Amino acid sequence: MLELKSVGKKVGNQFHITDVNLSLEKGSLNVLLGPTLSGKTSLMRLMAGLDRPTHGDILMDGKSVAKTPVQKRNVAMVYQQFINYPAFNVYENIASPLRVAGVDKATIDKKVREAADLLKLTPYLDRTVLNLSGGQQQRTALARALVKGAELVLLDEPLANLDYKLREELRIELPRIFAETGAIFVYATTEPHEALLLGGDTATLHEGRVTQFGKTIDVHNRPADLVTAQTFSDPPMNVVAMEKRGKKLVHAQGETSLPKNLDSLSDGAYRIGVRPHHIRLHADPTAPVKMEGNVSTSEIAGSETFVHLGTGDDRLVVLTHGVHRVNSGDRIPYYLNPSRFFVFSPEGDLVLAPASAENGEAA
Repeated sequence: MLELKSVGKKVGNQFHITDVNLSLEKGSLNVLLGPTLSGKTSLMRLMAGLDRPTHGDILMDGKSVAKTPVQKRNVAMVYQQFINYPAFNVYENIASPLRVAGVDKATIDKKVREAADLLKLTPYLDRTVLNLSGGQQQRTALARALVKGAELVLLDEPLANLDYKLREELRIELPRIFAETGAIFVYATTEPHEALLLGGDTATLHEGRVTQFGKTIDVHNRPADLVTAQTFSDPPMNVVAMEKRGKKLVHAQGETSLPKNLDSLSDGAYRIGVRPHHIRLHADPTAPVKMEGNVSTSEIAGSETFVHLGTGDDRLVVLTHGVHRVNSGDRIPYYLNPSRFFVFSPEGDLVLAPASAENGEAA
């Protein structure tokens, strides 16, 4: 088990990591999810031993390793910019850490071929890495990390520089690969979609703090607070101010009869979170809360359209399937489904999650 206990890292007068507590089990897949500069790489460098914490402790199997340099730890790391030895063929790239460790020839051959088979590299073992596709090169880097037999494998946005098709292919393969090893895997990403696809456990990061840690689907469905919800939504979750007054739901553009699923709320002000793909641009009986907004811009991305709206002080993004042509400055209606509402207190703490979250569905 890898344990981080009140770990912090200060650079100059600024904390890059603040009071992180995590326990990562052997054989587990753990995702670090957060935007750029949220602290993912800084946290991985502390886990690896490349940096030392300013305070707190890091333990592996109960033994402190906070002051143990990376050279003396059984750690492997794969970066966004995958690194291979260009003069070597695939076989020698994968074998390189074993040769450095003085492993005998027969064991090297066995481990290299097992890793190559796992990562579908067997047909390419005799090729130099310069004659491989980007995805094959990244698989070679992963195989070298796996063959090392490390207790801890750190993957820092390893698929970010690959094209869409290769990213999707490897995202599907990686959970299978992880499941067949006994190492602790830590995978950093900026993409909520990638975290959901990988599964395992997810730690959401914001400004160097872990805001929540748990089963990936649980963190997605029941974010502890608005910051976590925003981190686990791409585009970020929309937020609209509303107030419950008896049997009415009051908002900036009027009021609506209180939806049944919000009966349990006490009267008062709330911040309502709605994911972009749960807002409708056309009347829908399941979405009775009607509002209007001014289009600031729209983006057509393949089979989807992103519509950016301004409603008073609120700024919203609608993600809708199909091509919807709207013009900047248009005032258009949009419709909200209360059964999809995440309800937060004015301070941002979760008060109520959608019913689908309770049923294990993606909320």
